[in-house]
Amino acid sequence: MNDTTPPPSPTRRRLLMATPLVLAGATGVAFWRMLSGMSHGSFDPHDIHAPVLNKPVPDFTLPDQPPSQGFGAADLRALRTPVLVNYFASWCIPCVAEMPTLNTLKAQVPIWGIAYKDKPEHALGFVERAGNPYARIAADRDGLAAIDWGVSGVPETFLIGPGGIIRWHSASPITEELIRTTILPLVDRLKQ
Repeated sequence: MNDTTPPPSPTRRRLLMATPLVLAGATGVAFWRMLSGMSHGSFDPHDIHAPVLNKPVPDFTLPDQPPSQGFGAADLRALRTPVLVNYFASWCIPCVAEMPTLNTLKAQVPIWGIAYKDKPEHALGFVERAGNPYARIAADRDGLAAIDWGVSGVPETFLIGPGGIIRWHSASPITEELIRTTILPLVDRLKQ
């Protein structure tokens, strides 16, 4: 068998060998910047810089998720007071962990839930077992609405201001500290 393919040029060979080194170096610099930010308190691993902040909620309409009534963008845009929208799922361990906190928070701000990629009977069982903090619950069974919201996983929570504007977003479970230091001060400001 006679191979007539010419060998790669020395320049091309060098480029191919250098590419992994350049990628490893760039990754190392990014990792170093992240660690440096964490040591100075300026890096929050849950802050995902959502592109939806200070924009109207995306267009969507989601069906009912028993035991409640579904909702859509028009419902959120009609709001005159703030509401939290919480993406959750019955199969999500952090969602289970945040439920007692959400059940406490519901007395201070309405919470609307969106069951993410969940079977209706599983989502219903979840809120029945954990207590239902939600004034309304919709079902995003295929996860397509979540894409427009910028959801990367569950739980994720959005604070929606009057007129349906997204004012805050968290990609982590809601905690008492988060309620005290961030959520309630924002809710108070939005009510004024």
